Amino acid sequence: MHLIIQSSILSLEKSVKLLDVLTDDILTNTSVSPYYSSIGSHLRHIYDIYDCIINGLDDKYVDLTQRTRDLQIESCIELALNKVNDLIERLKLLTSMDSKIIVNDDLGLGHVKVEYTLGSILAQANSHAIHHCAIINYILDRLEVSFDDEDFGFNPTTPKLKTKLN
Repeated sequence: MHLIIQSSILSLEKSVKLLDVLTDDILTNTSVSPYYSSIGSHLRHIYDIYDCIINGLDDKYVDLTQRTRDLQIESCIELALNKVNDLIERLKLLTSMDSKIIVNDDLGLGHVKVEYTLGSILAQANSHAIHHCAIINYILDRLEVSFDDEDFGFNPTTPKLKTKLN
């Protein structure tokens, strides 16, 4: 299995471990400033990106502006687990990282279509997932929820602090 796929699966599996320690109430809590977003909304967003990629492969066209945004996934741990486990299984079936696809996205000035390889869009999705996990980590901290994964939300290239700051 390609390292890009393994990395994506690792990131998604971290969210499975997180979901295992949460409750639906924590998943949907929107009390943390400044954005008042929930852990569930960030996880659903991560899953939406992977879903767009996988669903667009047959047509070689991925439209990141057409995410499903299934709000039930962000409010129900059972549904979120079903979704992420399905994505992991679908990722395991992918092979050619060099296949060309067109990706449509809105970068703030309207829709833009860019040619990617499957590997490049999956690498971007993984980096994007890690970024959202960093935000989730912030929310977990403010909600005083302990999650035993010191790498959760940290990009592998981020230097590690030798001691925690107080």
